[in-house]
Amino acid sequence: MPEVSSIAPVGVIVLLAIVAGLVAFRLSERSQRRTSPDQAPALPVDDDMAGVLAALRSTTILLAADDEVLRASASAHALGLLRHGRLTHASIADLVAEARREGGVREVAMTVPRGPGIGSGHLSLDVRVAALSGSRVLVLADDRTAARRLDEVRRDFVANVSHELKTPVGAIALLAETIGDAAGDPDAVRRFSEQMGRESRRLSELVQDIIDLSRLQEPDALLNSAAVDLDAVVAESVDRARVEARARDVGIAVGGRQGLKVFGDHALLVTALRNLLDNALRYSDRGTRVSIGVDTADDGMVEIAVVDQGVGISADELPRVFERFYRIDPARSRETGGTGLGLSIVKHVAADHGGEVRVWSTPGRGSTFTLRIPVADRPPGEGPGDEPPDEVRIIPR
Repeated sequence: MPEVSSIAPVGVIVLLAIVAGLVAFRLSERSQRRTSPDQAPALPVDDDMAGVLAALRSTTILLAADDEVLRASASAHALGLLRHGRLTHASIADLVAEARREGGVREVAMTVPRGPGIGSGHLSLDVRVAALSGSRVLVLADDRTAARRLDEVRRDFVANVSHELKTPVGAIALLAETIGDAAGDPDAVRRFSEQMGRESRRLSELVQDIIDLSRLQEPDALLNSAAVDLDAVVAESVDRARVEARARDVGIAVGGRQGLKVFGDHALLVTALRNLLDNALRYSDRGTRVSIGVDTADDGMVEIAVVDQGVGISADELPRVFERFYRIDPARSRETGGTGLGLSIVKHVAADHGGEVRVWSTPGRGSTFTLRIPVADRPPGEGPGDEPPDEVRIIPR
């Protein structure tokens, strides 16, 4: 019995040692799994790397071995590429996993949702993913959404222009052929010649509008801005529209303040106001009047309002009147020779001058288009409003 009791404590000690060894082995195995080469602890982001990442124009995201974000540019959050500290899009996460697994650099153009909601739009991105040391991965993304949207707009514009050019060109060719067949009928030749002249003028106006619109889209459209006298702009615009107004039996009245100036391009402002006048004349009935009023607003803007007594515009169509080639009444536009680009040009001119164009209209009561441009700063004693309002001037028909 004494021998048995002396052996028992030794057995307990051996058993405890075995259990402790097993526990230590398990802990060691888990530690090795966590620190395997593929999952090595990420190296810290030193100052040099942080400086390089900050200098890059691309959106940058530096990920640790477990895809934890070590560093990210503000644009990564603004574009929605990161949420709650993790990559948002599975397509980018898959690219990161592939680069980490196989090494090297991956470069892919992709389209991803702009946000989690339905109808939130999409982003067009050029994404580059590079595997770094310490299982880190660098993600670089360049937002190409605006550039690709511009390409789409240009393609649509070219397609629309091609369609619009076909109409007058085809009509001229057909009329020329018809005139040849009707050589023995002077009345028919005269009638077809007049139609050919109208189509030729329409074609010329369309080409000029395309040239004007192309000029406005150049980055240096207002490179040589100067103080522009609005009295001269109004006078020249009215003078150019005088023949059209007489042909349509529509009067033009000019009133408002004189002596106002804005910074910009005289020729472009004349083009914009002339387009507003042409639009008003086309949609005015014979015997009515188109009015031009110039004034200043409390927010430091000069307002040039063109008011007609025409057919008016419905509320559903108002948001689209400044779209390229959009016509409220296509049949009337064909009859009057409108190109569908005039109001789009006005919108571009206003935007390039730091202003805007507004429209008010009610069917049957006419329309008012208001061109708003920032007033030019003037010396004390010569500010806007010092001159008395000009009397209304009626331009003879």
